[in-house]
Amino acid sequence: MSAKAPVARVASYAFGGHDGRALAEFYAAALGWEVTQEFPDENGVPVAFIVTDGTTIYTFYTARDFRAPNWPEDELPFHLDLMFDDVAAGEKRLLDLGATRPDHQPGGEHWTVLLDPSGQPFCISPATNWQW
Repeated sequence: MSAKAPVARVASYAFGGHDGRALAEFYAAALGWEVTQEFPDENGVPVAFIVTDGTTIYTFYTARDFRAPNWPEDELPFHLDLMFDDVAAGEKRLLDLGATRPDHQPGGEHWTVLLDPSGQPFCISPATNWQW
C-alpha cells in the first residue's frame, strides 16, 4: 500500500509594497474586510498586516526594496482580479480609496486595469465574467 503524498493548502496570499499598512488598509476597504493582525520586524515596527473575511487571508507587507512594476512594459508574475456587480460604482469607490487608472487598458469591455496605492496593477470586471 502506497502512502498518500502530502498535499498543501494555501494559507495566505502575500503582496509586498512600499507601505504594507497602507496597502492592507486599501484592500481591506475595497473588499469590505478587516485588517485583523499585524506582525513586527526585528525592531518591533509593524511591517506585515493580515486582511481577512474569515475564510481567505491576504498578507500585505512593507518590502524595503519595493519597486512597482513598470506596467505594461514589465510582465506581472501575478495580480488580483476583483469582480463587482456594478463595475462603474466599484471603480469609483476604488479610485476614491487611492487607486489610479492607467491609460493603457487592454481588456476592452471585459476588464479594467487599475493601480493600487503601491502602483501594482489589478483588474476589475463584472461578476458575470466569472460564472463557472
